[in-house]
Amino acid sequence: MSEFLFVSDDIVRAGRRFRALQSLAAFTIWDLYDPPALLHQASIIVSDVSELSADAVSRLRTLLGRVRPPNGRLVFVLHEDGPRARAYAEVLGATAVVPASDLKTLSVLVERLVVEGGSVPLSAQVHATRARNFLRETFSTGILTPDEVANGTEVVAQAIGASGVYNWIRAVREFDDATHQHILLVAGLAAAFAGTLCFSAIDRHTVVKAALLHDVGKTRVPTAILNKPGKLDAAEMAVMRTHAAEGYSMLASQGFEDAMLRVARSHHEMLDGSGYPDGLRGADIPDLVRLVTVCDIYGALIERRPYRSPVSNVSAFAVLERMAGRIDPDLVRAFKPVVISPIEEGFSAFAI
Repeated sequence: MSEFLFVSDDIVRAGRRFRALQSLAAFTIWDLYDPPALLHQASIIVSDVSELSADAVSRLRTLLGRVRPPNGRLVFVLHEDGPRARAYAEVLGATAVVPASDLKTLSVLVERLVVEGGSVPLSAQVHATRARNFLRETFSTGILTPDEVANGTEVVAQAIGASGVYNWIRAVREFDDATHQHILLVAGLAAAFAGTLCFSAIDRHTVVKAALLHDVGKTRVPTAILNKPGKLDAAEMAVMRTHAAEGYSMLASQGFEDAMLRVARSHHEMLDGSGYPDGLRGADIPDLVRLVTVCDIYGALIERRPYRSPVSNVSAFAVLERMAGRIDPDLVRAFKPVVISPIEEGFSAFAI
């Protein structure tokens, strides 16, 4: 399947306009009025049609019906932003709309779609595999040392710096161990978040280390509960919730600093006192715990579970926004650039 495809009513203009996107992935350009005789499906399609006549929309509809797979993404380039053009975009099932004048936003969106729908860069795979091996070798024994965790922290930080958080998410999603997948997702999100907040190198290291350790207590939860292919019942949930206090005990006995202990124990606490295990409220919950909690909730939402599909990034962020009063709203707002691209923020009705 072609990685992505441009359909245009002016292929010379399209070739000139989108030349810079060639660095993201190979693509082809088809003339809307003279498509090739042999059509092939494309996972990502960009519609670059300036004259949206009834005939053009009809041709687009027919072409999309032949080349767009059920999960294919359609990016609609708007040459004239108005209700009529947006209505056509919606009728054609656009994933996102982008003004023709905003090539930077288009580039950001296409890069994201390529990462989410395409193959993972080798560098991201290597970093993610190293991080997974670290978890297997250290967490499985239940014996952790600050030096070992510092090494694992550096692996995650390097991965986010080299490949970006979207590549990291894509690579980690391929792992079959749900607990390891979640820990690495949260650690990657925390690393990206710390970068967005312009934290110092020392503070970024602390944030990523805390995220790596936040669920260490799950090594004390029976695998039958951790890997249950369905929702937990009340008794199983009670056992699962012991992981917070268990993680605190494990780290306290192995010489970890207080900040790590607080994250392990309190990352399920809510500002309104509805969390566990201690029912903490407001100022009793440290900033580092609040930050990891935001990443933890978002990471859980975008994961694939045996009983549900992953939630889209826009829907997951919307859940965070609805949790105002339970999680820190200032941190949620600051988290937005980490997971929501400019195009999704500006055109949420067509967000991916």
